[in-house]
Amino acid sequence: MPISVAVVGAGPAGFYTAEALVKSDDDVAVDIIDWLPTPYGLIRAGVAPDHQTTKKVSRNFARTAMNEAVRYYGNIKVGRDVSLAELRECYDAVVLAVGSPHDRALGIPGEDKTGVFGSAEFVGWYNGHPGFCDLNPDLDTKAVAVIGNGNVAIDVARVLVKTPEEMATSDLPDYAAKAIQAAPITDVYMFGRRGPVDAKFTNVELREMGKLETCVPQIDGSLLPDDASDYPGLSDRDRRLKERNIATLREFAERKSEEKPKRVHFEFYAAPVEILGGDRVEGLRLERTKVEGGRAVGTGEFFEIECGLVLPAIGYQAAPIEGAPFDVKRGIVPNEDGRVEDGLYAVGWVKRGPTGVIATNRPDGVAVAGHILADFAKGAKPGREAFEVLLRERDLRPVSFDEWLSIEAAEEANAPPPAPRLKFYRIDAMLEAIGNAND
Repeated sequence: MPISVAVVGAGPAGFYTAEALVKSDDDVAVDIIDWLPTPYGLIRAGVAPDHQTTKKVSRNFARTAMNEAVRYYGNIKVGRDVSLAELRECYDAVVLAVGSPHDRALGIPGEDKTGVFGSAEFVGWYNGHPGFCDLNPDLDTKAVAVIGNGNVAIDVARVLVKTPEEMATSDLPDYAAKAIQAAPITDVYMFGRRGPVDAKFTNVELREMGKLETCVPQIDGSLLPDDASDYPGLSDRDRRLKERNIATLREFAERKSEEKPKRVHFEFYAAPVEILGGDRVEGLRLERTKVEGGRAVGTGEFFEIECGLVLPAIGYQAAPIEGAPFDVKRGIVPNEDGRVEDGLYAVGWVKRGPTGVIATNRPDGVAVAGHILADFAKGAKPGREAFEVLLRERDLRPVSFDEWLSIEAAEEANAPPPAPRLKFYRIDAMLEAIGNAND
């Protein structure tokens, strides 16, 4: 009997785990379960719509999904349709690969005002995620504050200021495109608590901000160090990467605000302390900071900007999963190198927190696959057979990988050139597309 494995979550971490399992010489059967009909997790719903090259990694995952030992069950939510306890009864091993889908709170007064959206929900909105397509943010403002200095913050800023022509080859949903194109936004502020060397964005993302058609980057050059030599503990590689960012920011410091009609302001050493306004956002109050011992500390100097939208991009956190332990402080399922309990494992962000890029999840998947194969010489539980009995008994409608391919083909066929696809962003529409394909 094969070792039966259920992977909960169809994002990169889940697929890397499945890939490592089926590439082994062991007899395994892997079922990937996701609450959405569509696989690939943040590749589809997190990677910026204008970064299509990054999304191409999904082709590798598709090959894994089409392996004869793998089955995809979309449109099935663990915790709603089936419980984790039931999965553990069906399968020898269950792998949690559910990511960190929720925004971390800012923890400052005013963050409950209308016009404050965490990056998870805002990025989900402009990526056509069914959970966020009805967010309907009011973009009728000239100024936007993005809190954070990572790639997600840069993505949000860039998508808000690009022209329709620059977004033509993206898969930005039609509703988001109309809202952004109609918005009177002229200034986007990106705030970081620490300095330029501490910024988390990559140089490729940063350089892109200097090549926008109607938007010019702005930065106070006096904030830039000569190099990263004053930051101890950096590896040679990290130091080189930091110095590339500094060099790019130094080029931005020479740009004039009047060059183009829109501006993205890189603001460092600034910590948000209060979101201003009545029921709606009207501004943001910040405190100037300095870095001491690697931490940003306030200087007692405050300033304010006017803005109508605040978008914190300060990180994500997982949610507790019924039937699994949870570390509230760290926002993860506690584990030892991916092992949670006998027969229960964790990979990706729910294992280690929301850090790294897509490929950072591969070692997690490889390690946990190794643990499973070491822990089980052979299968002892029915796995897929028992799981499908549960689905039939509850009259649940899973979406297979072949059916996902039908959804994907319909999205591509519906796209106005040169867009790669026109996304379905409602689950009912996805299921209807499958029905039409099967007629």
